[in-house]
Amino acid sequence: MKILNEIRFDNLRGDLFGGVTAAVIALPMALAFGVASGAGPEAGLYGAVLIGLFAALFGGTPTLISEPTGPMTVVFTAVVTSLVAADPEQGLAMAFTVVMLAGLFQIAFGAMKLGRYITMMPYIVISGFMSGIGFILIILQLPGLLGHAAPGGGVLGALQALPDLVRAIDPQEAALAGLTLAILFLLPRQVKRYLPPQLLALVAGTLLAVLWLGDQDIRRIGAIPSGLPSLHLPVFTLAQWQTIVVDAAVLGLLGCVDALLTAVIAGSLTRKPVAADKELMGQGIGNLVSGLFGGLPGAGATMGTVVNIQAGGRTALSGLTRAAILAVVVIWASGLTAQIPLAVLAGIAVKVGIDIIDWRFLSRAHRVSIKGAAIMYGVIALTVFVDLIAAVGIGLFVANMLTIRRLADTQAESVCTLPARRKADEIPCAGLTCEERSLLAQGRGRLKLLYLSGPLIFGAAVAIDRQASKLAGAQAVVIDLRQVPHLGVTTAVAIESTVRDALAQGAQVYLAVGHGQPRQRLEHLGLGKVLPAERWVPEREAALGQALARLGPRKGGEALAA
Repeated sequence: MKILNEIRFDNLRGDLFGGVTAAVIALPMALAFGVASGAGPEAGLYGAVLIGLFAALFGGTPTLISEPTGPMTVVFTAVVTSLVAADPEQGLAMAFTVVMLAGLFQIAFGAMKLGRYITMMPYIVISGFMSGIGFILIILQLPGLLGHAAPGGGVLGALQALPDLVRAIDPQEAALAGLTLAILFLLPRQVKRYLPPQLLALVAGTLLAVLWLGDQDIRRIGAIPSGLPSLHLPVFTLAQWQTIVVDAAVLGLLGCVDALLTAVIAGSLTRKPVAADKELMGQGIGNLVSGLFGGLPGAGATMGTVVNIQAGGRTALSGLTRAAILAVVVIWASGLTAQIPLAVLAGIAVKVGIDIIDWRFLSRAHRVSIKGAAIMYGVIALTVFVDLIAAVGIGLFVANMLTIRRLADTQAESVCTLPARRKADEIPCAGLTCEERSLLAQGRGRLKLLYLSGPLIFGAAVAIDRQASKLAGAQAVVIDLRQVPHLGVTTAVAIESTVRDALAQGAQVYLAVGHGQPRQRLEHLGLGKVLPAERWVPEREAALGQALARLGPRKGGEALAA
């Protein structure tokens, strides 16, 4: 595996132009996210520079632009709020420790090659979680839109204070926020192709505040420390270590999902494969370094990535260019941001929140699946009003249980006992040949076939157990596993129980199974010691023939074992 990302100089003009364009978009977003998180605008700038730099150097997607994103900012804001409330002196330092540890988690995920599995989450859970994060970001910025500082208390605190904030609205700041939203929403598409609306809103709002509201008492960013950021060594307390680890795991996992989803978009636009595990390691290094220097956590940013590609970016040189331009702002030009009104940044953050919400799926989820829609709405409610971890955990649990139930029902349709008591109970896919039907008919109920097919996970164990009553009274049982490519542990145990029960009732048991994973799993369970080698037959017809040959004649109308 290459250590560095793909950096070439044969597309110099496109990469430079893509990096400049991405930097122009990143600046207002970084400032907005820094203010929204509570860590300060400089934290947003540091995160934009450091994550973008190291993810571009060590990532696996050349055109991916990495920076603080809406979802990561919302989770980090909750981390800052909880840790500062628990320890006002060390809370912010511990929050940056969470960012470092989240980066280490991401590096570990990449080293364990978990990239392909990270995004294997039900869409209804991802959609609900992301939409919930969008609603949180909007709600938390409502006080800023009205000209007030955040009242504290998170989402519920902002909603409870909203009536009072509306009554005490600041007209000047509300007007600036309204102007920002108007530019972001109403700027013609033709203009957006050449001028990023976020930058236009930032410049227009700042000029208006300086030229016409210069003597007004409106909230502004204020002076941002210039120069290189200072080092923040890890800080934690024994009382908070468990919270820090859990928050870091959630932040790291969210960053992986966010980055890989954006990487897939970049790969589809450039027709290049995504090196998922390498990308996770690059993202982890970026977040680790960002936390060390007091920066926000980040991930692959869809907006910056798409703009970079559209502007001509094709290699990681575009991401390095973007980081270099933002570094110049941080080191030498941070004083230019002092007059930016906070209401403008609140408007930009609200637009990001609106864009995060999955409006397209929200409007049609109930038509696709009522249960799926209920899960998605539940995840949104839990995300907004309860807890991000609980939302994902409960959503995954419920969604997976419903999926397992559907799989179990589907697998039950491919499990049957032949000859069936009723013709309607037979499964056509069993594919019995004329000779096999003849052998079963000659058994006259004393010979029975338990047919299974398809990959059998633990949900199929119930269907197998239900066949026990249909096997009762048989003197010979053939269990057909030829069409089973994979046998789960729980299902294997159910088959073992079926075999042992049949043997305990005096029946002869044969397994029609090849030399694949199902046979190996059953042998590892110990069935090789219970059934002799001649009872393991590769072909179903041969197994039926051997079982029939072992049956003795009926005596007195009763079926006796041979």
